[in-house]
Amino acid sequence: MSATPQPDWEDLYSQARAVARNAYAPYSRYHVGAAGLVDDGRIVVGCNVENASYGLTLCAECSMVCAMHSGGGGRLLAVAVVGGFDVDDLKMGKPCGRCRQLLFEAGGAGLPVNEHHTLAEILPDAFGPDELR
Repeated sequence: MSATPQPDWEDLYSQARAVARNAYAPYSRYHVGAAGLVDDGRIVVGCNVENASYGLTLCAECSMVCAMHSGGGGRLLAVAVVGGFDVDDLKMGKPCGRCRQLLFEAGGAGLPVNEHHTLAEILPDAFGPDELR
């Protein structure tokens, strides 16, 4: 049995910054990138994709979770999120409420987000699949 992959936070932030450059953000001009380590060792990434109908905008974390499932599924072990108006100076970002819920389902309460916090800390008393059983 292989060991559980450990996050290389520098690499996760680097990949999040790189994918943020691909964001489609013509309205807010705010670029967001997310990179996640999957339990099989893959790194999945996503960027925000805005829409003229603002409610249809996809967050970076949403596209990252979709990439994980599209690439074979799995469980997130760590997530890095960056954002900003200047793609050459992206800072650590915070997932919105919708994304926190998606991350909870994809990685659970103990999922480290931006190295410093677990999902349980930024989404206390979360609702998840166990409540549906």
